[in-house]
Amino acid sequence: MELKAKFFDELTSREIYEILRARYLIFKVEQKIDYCDFDDIDFRSLHIFLESDRSVKAYLRAFFKDSDKQTVQVGRVLTMEHGAGHGRRLIEEGIRLIQEKLNPDIIYLESQKHAVGFYEKFGFAVVSEEFIEAGIPHIEMVLKVR
Repeated sequence: MELKAKFFDELTSREIYEILRARYLIFKVEQKIDYCDFDDIDFRSLHIFLESDRSVKAYLRAFFKDSDKQTVQVGRVLTMEHGAGHGRRLIEEGIRLIQEKLNPDIIYLESQKHAVGFYEKFGFAVVSEEFIEAGIPHIEMVLKVR
């Protein structure tokens, strides 16, 4: 399993295809979320993913939340094989790579409510009440890295 971290313009066409395929299969097919995945944020994101046999097994994207460049937002977090440890590796390595390549003070994410405990294992703390996003309960979480 190879870990990759690339900005959009560094991705190959095959990698872009495999990332979008994985996002579609998890969010549209498995979770049945009705939303448009094409939001132009990909162009300014760091794409971190685990790849095996030229296929994306786990993925997240990270981007500056606003213009101050102090907070990086993580989103589109997924694993194709649940329970295989890919999510743990993705988050551990993702935090390290985000710090190395983007150097934020804070890493922010909007966790699906059922995954809050998972992110807490990595030091993320709940900072909001529950809210609904795309019909799914979410919670805002932050990790102070500096």
